[in-house]
Amino acid sequence: MIKGRFTLPGETGMEEEIKKLVDLWGVDAIRDSDGTQLSQELIDMGLTVYSTLCLVRADNEWVKRNPDCTQQIVLMTEEYTAKDSELSIDIMATFFADQFKPNTDARDYWQVIDRTTGSETRDWEYDGKNVIIRNAEKYHSYTVSFFAYQIWEPVSMYNHITNNWTTEHELTVDPRQPKARAHILDRLEKWLTAHPKTDVVRFTTFFYCFDLIYNQYGKEKMVNWFGYASCASPYAFKEFEKEYGYALSAEDIADNNRYNTPFKNPSKKYLDWIDFNSRFVSQLAKECVDLVHKHNKKAIMFLGDHWAGTEPYGKYFPNIGLDAVVGAAGDGVTTRMITDIPVKETEARFYPYFFPDIFHEGGDPVGESMPIWIKCRRAMMRKPAARMGYGGYLSLALKFPDFVEHVTEIANQFKAIHQNGANPYKAGFKVAMLNSWGKIKSWQTHQVAHSLWNQRCYSYLGVMEAMAGFPFDIEFIDFEDVKNGRLDEFGVVINMGDAGTAWSGGENWKDSAVVAKIREWVDNGGGFIGVGEPTACDRNGRFFALSDVLGVEKEIGFTASTNKPVITADRNHFITEDAAGIIDYGEGMNMIYPIGNTKVLDINNGSSNLTANTYGKGRSVYLAGLPYSNENARLLLRAIYWSAGREDEMKKYYSSNPDTECHAFPEAGKICVVNNTDKEQDTTVYADGKTMDIKLSPMDSMWI
Repeated sequence: MIKGRFTLPGETGMEEEIKKLVDLWGVDAIRDSDGTQLSQELIDMGLTVYSTLCLVRADNEWVKRNPDCTQQIVLMTEEYTAKDSELSIDIMATFFADQFKPNTDARDYWQVIDRTTGSETRDWEYDGKNVIIRNAEKYHSYTVSFFAYQIWEPVSMYNHITNNWTTEHELTVDPRQPKARAHILDRLEKWLTAHPKTDVVRFTTFFYCFDLIYNQYGKEKMVNWFGYASCASPYAFKEFEKEYGYALSAEDIADNNRYNTPFKNPSKKYLDWIDFNSRFVSQLAKECVDLVHKHNKKAIMFLGDHWAGTEPYGKYFPNIGLDAVVGAAGDGVTTRMITDIPVKETEARFYPYFFPDIFHEGGDPVGESMPIWIKCRRAMMRKPAARMGYGGYLSLALKFPDFVEHVTEIANQFKAIHQNGANPYKAGFKVAMLNSWGKIKSWQTHQVAHSLWNQRCYSYLGVMEAMAGFPFDIEFIDFEDVKNGRLDEFGVVINMGDAGTAWSGGENWKDSAVVAKIREWVDNGGGFIGVGEPTACDRNGRFFALSDVLGVEKEIGFTASTNKPVITADRNHFITEDAAGIIDYGEGMNMIYPIGNTKVLDINNGSSNLTANTYGKGRSVYLAGLPYSNENARLLLRAIYWSAGREDEMKKYYSSNPDTECHAFPEAGKICVVNNTDKEQDTTVYADGKTMDIKLSPMDSMWI
């Protein structure tokens, strides 16, 4: 094994085993994990030493002396209905008492909302447990939004519960408080002096955690991997008002118990809140990075945990001056989210964690890892991370020899990408992903928690997963980009999501300038692909604003009295040439009917699942949904080339078997043919006018 590009989680007591892994996996760097330390022998082993550091936890004694510097959060109770003129609400009834403690000194910021009318009432009092609402309207429902101290740092809490730790709960530090900010910088300076053998400081991450709220049973109640609720405090609200000239309320953060999920079109207030915190975080993070550099060490950031305010595609991120970003790569989408970040170097930490939830007697870590690696590898072929690694506790992983062998193969394949490939082939046109967030949420659409999804998300995440390994330059654009004339940079635009969401666009489709610009662009030869409820916004008799371009419309009940065309499907089309059997559309849609001369390629229960349409010189494709699978990835690839009018270019580098793919690196004079399954596969490969028949072993990666 060639040494390099591999960061190993170390553990005291595993010195001899680690020496063997240095050779077996080609390890060149070692790091600690939460709850572990590196022995002096490991530090002196000649490897690059990474030290994990979180500046807002593991500082309990200081926080106990300065309780006002504990991080806070805005919480909202469930709705409770008044059946009398007085209503009592136990505000902590559905929250984890070990995680939160109400800030009773901030009651001026608490809000009691009549959810039936939407109005606020101040006729209430707090008895130390319950908010008692006076003169309540009978049979109206009420909520309470309130500030609470975070008395158990949420990521540490998660690790604590998952690993059955019994150590003291770690408190949180709010760096926005001036004395806390000074303390953090002083603590970092002392830490750097006390760790002369540390080569790389791995900030996990910086200051404020994503929204992770546990219920009264100690289980996840709400997780928003993109949330900013933990940045909130009365002090932050006051500073915000000074800068922006208007006040925020608890309701602006709790947001009707939706906590400003990225699925919502963001309000101006929430965008200002993101901007406010991102500027603060980037400024303080830069001070931390500058201190690290002063001590001649590298500074890297983990894309996770306390990453609120460090939007990696945001305008302030470059100011931090990081040497690298490391993130958890759980699929192709999260891999690209990491590797596309504009930073000097990226590192992918692959799943699964070496945690007891996977690495236990009877567990199957290889079965967990294989489909993850196959997805990550597709993305790496397009944009590889500079380094790879794992997280957790090595002692658990080494109990599984088959997993050790499996990681050896992954390390070989990862390093082969760097040895053989550079500047992968790209099609002659770019693809844009259009939604309300645009660039700032690149590769982040339809995520709920990192590499996870809930409910309908997977029918859209499948598109993103497929895109992660396709030979296209991909950009994420918003509706201002459309109005500013950027469409001409692209050959295909994709819009997808449920109606009303930020991903589909919601009320942005009421903007006539947006609709007209896209129509003109498609009419002149552009390609448009819609998935789910694209361009959806009930307006002027249409539900899909671009129904004429898409060639389909959705019946939402208002024209049920109007007869719809009798639909027959014809699979005889370029897009469906590789589609054998039933196509999986996930949850799909219903009541989608064609208009104009649209060709319907597939139907279910009388609803159009897949269509192809021409519009002037351009083309469009509609899909009812697209969960990720090898077959669906091939279907989407064909749809993109067809909608771009570039069918003849698809087989420049191509593999006939959808379970395999051909990645090309023309400058290196090589192709890499990969098997995206755990079974042996045969395929015919097309490479710049040549063809060859190839047999691939399970999970194989063959360089030619």
